Amino acid sequence: MTESAAEIFLRQLGACGVDWFFANGGTDFPPIVEAFAKLEGSNHRLPVPMTVPHENAAVAMAHGAYMITGRPQAVMVHVNVGTANTINGILNAARDHTPVFVLAGRTPYAEKGRHGARTRHIHWAQEMFDQAGMVREAVKWDGELRQPDQAADLATRALHIAMTAPRGPVYATLPRDTLAAPAGAARVDASRAAVPAKPLPDPAAMAQAAQWIAEAQRPLIITSAAGRTREGFDALSAFASRFGVPVISFTPRFVNIAADHPMHLGYEPGPLLAEADCVLVVDTDVPWIPHLQGPLEDARIIHLGEDPLFTRYPMRSFPTDLAITAEPATGLNGIAAALDPLLQADSDVVQTRLLHYGAMGAAQRTAWAAQVAQPPEGPITPEWISHCIAEAVGPDAMLVNEYPLRQTHCPRTRHGSFYGQSTAGGLGWGFGAALGAKLAAPERLVVATLGDGAYVFNNPTACHWVSAAHNLPLLVVVFNNAMYGAVRNSTLAMYRDGASAQQGGTLLADLSPAPAFEKLAEASGGYGERLSVAAELPAALRRAVDVVLREKRQALVNVVCEY
Repeated sequence: MTESAAEIFLRQLGACGVDWFFANGGTDFPPIVEAFAKLEGSNHRLPVPMTVPHENAAVAMAHGAYMITGRPQAVMVHVNVGTANTINGILNAARDHTPVFVLAGRTPYAEKGRHGARTRHIHWAQEMFDQAGMVREAVKWDGELRQPDQAADLATRALHIAMTAPRGPVYATLPRDTLAAPAGAARVDASRAAVPAKPLPDPAAMAQAAQWIAEAQRPLIITSAAGRTREGFDALSAFASRFGVPVISFTPRFVNIAADHPMHLGYEPGPLLAEADCVLVVDTDVPWIPHLQGPLEDARIIHLGEDPLFTRYPMRSFPTDLAITAEPATGLNGIAAALDPLLQADSDVVQTRLLHYGAMGAAQRTAWAAQVAQPPEGPITPEWISHCIAEAVGPDAMLVNEYPLRQTHCPRTRHGSFYGQSTAGGLGWGFGAALGAKLAAPERLVVATLGDGAYVFNNPTACHWVSAAHNLPLLVVVFNNAMYGAVRNSTLAMYRDGASAQQGGTLLADLSPAPAFEKLAEASGGYGERLSVAAELPAALRRAVDVVLREKRQALVNVVCEY
């Protein structure tokens, strides 16, 4: 019997390495449901179907799973309305070079006379002239299954493009009458599912970068995403040690370099940037804020990354003397090889830098530790929460942060122990991403650190349900200041002496009265606790960690704080 296009499509996803099929279903899903049911128990490699009751959470889960596995994941949603709910997550994936394959049903083409033709009122009302137009600016490619015999080719084409550097999300629509039709001559082909090769850097450009760094007296590295891969983390760590170059991890998405590495000089570029004569920007879209700070006029600026100029950003005017297109690990190792004969490891220059910046970094870490040596006497601070989290979860835990965590007080030293929100800043990422990470690394303790505003955006009822339904116990810590801190702080920064400042900048930022967030975790069988006394926080976090690790239940600690 001829397989349906839906069966071929799912099998090709599996052949291309897709592990999970995160789904928020609709009336266009019957061919997919039938295909999964028919293929159950077969020896075909298939993605595991996962029900997720909100599209934003589904895309974030696919994002989080990719962070751990390095393999693209699939999300399917319902026609135009479902697509609309994915846009926030797609924007996050796009800016974070994350290859999520977003699929959406499309109103059946046939109004009658064909299996899968329109049978509901919404099949007319939900049809659009250009459904993909909603997401086209945020995806690398969009397509549609127009003929059933294209089922395997469509999946392969989409995933090849998603995995081509720089990686990113792709989108396709699947009309249900086309999905239900016989696939004809379509065949699953695992041999053509290879990941495209990554670009190699220009040797002359790497030699030029090496020459400039060798000539520099005060070189500096600024990065936000060198640690996207273990190879990038290792290459940056080795480069900084070998040549005595300080590293600023600015708005970090990953653990780019261990927090206790002697050349790790914190998270703000300002002081070192102001005196640097050569700056190597590694996979960083915004290496500093020009309105507030900047490099010396004659400093040489090198940008390194798979898209070093971030060509999908309409405006980005950072000075660029040299741009090197390469994955961070490849580029850093290439520059190091060219720099090695120009700058001896035992030279006075390198040794002096190691001593100078090593002492500076040690003093910085000592000062940060002193700030949280004792619980604050007044309201709980985010610095104290961050410190207590570090003590409670240990160095191996995986933290997924959407805004509030202070890395100065929660130092992460191991690769893969921290993931930060996308530079797009679309709220509603952290909880779902943490669930996806837990799915991909079930043996790890996963902790989602969320502001209260971000927590609400994460559709928490849906996420707590997913945690319970799919056996993904994790710890959620809510930094509850009953405020959109970003809104208030931006207002005060612009109008410090203005009328809004007289009200504390809280207009359109105030989220009080804050709900009892802990009750939402309890509603899905989890453990919840609310804290407002600083000295009680360490024990509360230990209790929550114990619930997650020993009882295998989700836990939420709602920390009332001020910042």
